[in-house]
Amino acid sequence: MASGGARNRSGPPADPNSLTSGKKGLSFRALPAEGFQGIVPDMPFDDPSARELDVWAELWRTPQAAAWIDEPWRWRTVAMYVRWSVRSEGDVPAAFLGQVHRLGDQIGLTPAGLNENGWAIAPGEQAKATGTAGKPRKASSRARLKVVGNDG
Repeated sequence: MASGGARNRSGPPADPNSLTSGKKGLSFRALPAEGFQGIVPDMPFDDPSARELDVWAELWRTPQAAAWIDEPWRWRTVAMYVRWSVRSEGDVPAAFLGQVHRLGDQIGLTPAGLNENGWAIAPGEQAKATGTAGKPRKASSRARLKVVGNDG
Protein backbone atom coordinates (compact mmCIF):
# COMPACT_ATOMS: atom_id res chain seq x y z
CA MET A 1 0.00 0.00 0.00
CA ALA A 2 1.31 3.42 -0.93
CA SER A 3 2.03 5.93 1.76
CA GLY A 4 2.68 9.64 1.74
CA GLY A 5 2.54 11.98 -1.19
CA ALA A 6 -0.26 13.65 -3.05
CA ARG A 7 -3.37 11.72 -3.96
CA ASN A 8 -5.84 12.27 -6.74
CA ARG A 9 -8.43 14.74 -5.43
CA SER A 10 -6.65 15.28 -2.11
CA GLY A 11 -7.02 18.81 -0.87
CA PRO A 12 -8.82 21.63 -2.61
CA PRO A 13 -8.91 21.63 -6.42
CA ALA A 14 -6.49 23.85 -8.28
CA ASP A 15 -7.89 27.30 -9.05
CA PRO A 16 -6.41 28.85 -12.20
CA ASN A 17 -7.39 32.31 -10.89
CA SER A 18 -5.49 32.04 -7.60
CA LEU A 19 -2.18 33.71 -6.90
CA THR A 20 -0.65 30.42 -5.77
CA SER A 21 -1.51 28.80 -9.09
CA GLY A 22 -0.03 31.82 -10.88
CA LYS A 23 3.22 31.49 -8.94
CA LYS A 24 3.41 27.77 -9.77
CA GLY A 25 2.82 28.53 -13.43
CA LEU A 26 -0.39 26.49 -13.43
CA SER A 27 -2.47 27.12 -16.50
CA PHE A 28 -5.44 25.31 -17.89
CA ARG A 29 -5.89 24.42 -21.55
CA ALA A 30 -8.86 26.38 -22.85
CA LEU A 31 -11.34 24.17 -24.70
CA PRO A 32 -13.75 25.80 -27.17
CA ALA A 33 -17.23 26.23 -25.68
CA GLU A 34 -18.77 25.57 -29.11
CA GLY A 35 -17.22 22.08 -29.07
CA PHE A 36 -14.97 20.20 -31.47
CA GLN A 37 -15.73 20.96 -35.12
CA GLY A 38 -13.31 18.54 -36.81
CA ILE A 39 -13.74 15.08 -38.31
CA VAL A 40 -15.00 12.46 -35.85
CA PRO A 41 -12.59 9.50 -35.75
CA ASP A 42 -13.85 5.94 -36.15
CA MET A 43 -14.80 4.14 -32.95
CA PRO A 44 -11.93 1.79 -32.04
CA PHE A 45 -14.18 -1.21 -31.24
CA ASP A 46 -15.33 -3.88 -33.67
CA ASP A 47 -19.09 -4.06 -34.27
CA PRO A 48 -20.35 -1.13 -32.17
CA SER A 49 -24.13 -0.86 -31.82
CA ALA A 50 -26.08 1.90 -33.53
CA ARG A 51 -26.67 3.55 -30.14
CA GLU A 52 -22.94 3.42 -29.33
CA LEU A 53 -22.15 5.11 -32.64
CA ASP A 54 -24.71 7.84 -31.88
CA VAL A 55 -23.22 8.51 -28.42
CA TRP A 56 -19.68 8.39 -29.89
CA ALA A 57 -20.63 11.04 -32.47
CA GLU A 58 -22.33 13.18 -29.77
CA LEU A 59 -19.29 13.09 -27.51
CA TRP A 60 -17.01 14.18 -30.34
CA ARG A 61 -18.93 17.47 -30.53
CA THR A 62 -18.16 18.38 -26.91
CA PRO A 63 -15.45 20.85 -25.91
CA GLN A 64 -13.42 17.98 -24.43
CA ALA A 65 -13.10 16.38 -27.86
CA ALA A 66 -10.86 19.29 -28.88
CA ALA A 67 -8.31 17.85 -26.43
CA TRP A 68 -8.99 14.19 -27.26
CA ILE A 69 -8.20 14.72 -30.94
CA ASP A 70 -4.61 15.53 -29.94
CA GLU A 71 -4.42 12.42 -27.72
CA PRO A 72 -5.24 9.30 -29.77
CA TRP A 73 -4.15 7.13 -26.85
CA ARG A 74 -7.25 8.39 -25.00
CA TRP A 75 -9.75 7.36 -27.68
CA ARG A 76 -10.11 3.82 -26.34
CA THR A 77 -11.04 5.23 -22.91
CA VAL A 78 -13.63 7.46 -24.60
CA ALA A 79 -14.97 4.37 -26.39
CA MET A 80 -15.12 2.47 -23.08
CA TYR A 81 -17.09 5.38 -21.63
CA VAL A 82 -19.48 5.17 -24.57
CA ARG A 83 -19.94 1.40 -24.17
CA TRP A 84 -20.52 1.54 -20.40
CA SER A 85 -22.73 4.61 -20.73
CA VAL A 86 -24.98 2.92 -23.29
CA ARG A 87 -25.18 -0.24 -21.19
CA SER A 88 -26.09 1.88 -18.17
CA GLU A 89 -29.17 3.24 -19.93
CA GLY A 90 -31.02 0.09 -18.93
CA ASP A 91 -31.59 -1.53 -15.54
CA VAL A 92 -28.06 -2.13 -14.28
CA PRO A 93 -26.26 -2.62 -10.98
CA ALA A 94 -24.89 0.47 -9.25
CA ALA A 95 -21.35 -0.68 -10.06
CA PHE A 96 -22.03 0.09 -13.74
CA LEU A 97 -22.91 3.68 -12.87
CA GLY A 98 -19.74 4.00 -10.79
CA GLN A 99 -17.71 2.79 -13.75
CA VAL A 100 -19.34 5.33 -16.06
CA HIS A 101 -18.63 8.12 -13.59
CA ARG A 102 -14.99 7.04 -13.18
CA LEU A 103 -14.46 6.92 -16.94
CA GLY A 104 -16.21 10.29 -17.28
CA ASP A 105 -13.67 11.74 -14.85
CA GLN A 106 -10.77 10.26 -16.82
CA ILE A 107 -11.89 11.81 -20.09
CA GLY A 108 -12.84 15.16 -18.57
CA LEU A 109 -16.63 14.99 -18.81
CA THR A 110 -17.14 15.98 -15.16
CA PRO A 111 -16.02 19.19 -13.44
CA ALA A 112 -13.50 17.16 -11.41
CA GLY A 113 -12.28 15.48 -14.60
CA LEU A 114 -11.79 18.83 -16.34
CA ASN A 115 -9.73 20.01 -13.39
CA GLU A 116 -7.66 16.80 -13.17
CA ASN A 117 -6.83 17.01 -16.87
CA GLY A 118 -5.90 20.70 -16.63
CA TRP A 119 -8.70 21.77 -18.97
CA ALA A 120 -11.17 24.63 -18.75
CA ILE A 121 -14.01 25.36 -21.13
CA ALA A 122 -13.42 28.80 -22.61
CA PRO A 123 -16.24 31.31 -22.41
CA GLY A 124 -18.60 31.04 -25.35
CA GLU A 125 -19.58 33.86 -27.66
CA GLN A 126 -22.75 34.54 -25.64
CA ALA A 127 -20.75 34.94 -22.40
CA LYS A 128 -18.33 37.30 -24.14
CA ALA A 129 -21.21 39.37 -25.52
CA THR A 130 -22.96 39.70 -22.15
CA GLY A 131 -19.77 40.37 -20.20
CA THR A 132 -20.03 37.24 -18.07
CA ALA A 133 -16.87 35.62 -19.47
CA GLY A 134 -14.80 34.34 -16.55
CA LYS A 135 -13.55 35.88 -13.34
CA PRO A 136 -10.54 38.17 -13.26
CA ARG A 137 -7.44 37.05 -11.38
CA LYS A 138 -7.55 38.13 -7.75
CA ALA A 139 -5.28 40.97 -6.69
CA SER A 140 -2.65 40.09 -4.12
CA SER A 141 -3.26 41.18 -0.56
CA ARG A 142 -0.11 43.29 -0.81
CA ALA A 143 -1.55 45.20 -3.77
CA ARG A 144 -4.65 46.04 -1.72
CA LEU A 145 -2.66 47.65 1.11
CA LYS A 146 -2.32 51.43 1.32
CA VAL A 147 0.63 53.28 2.62
CA VAL A 148 -0.46 55.86 5.17
CA GLY A 149 1.69 58.72 6.30
CA ASN A 150 2.52 59.47 9.90
CA ASP A 151 0.98 62.90 10.38
CA GLY A 152 1.81 62.91 14.00
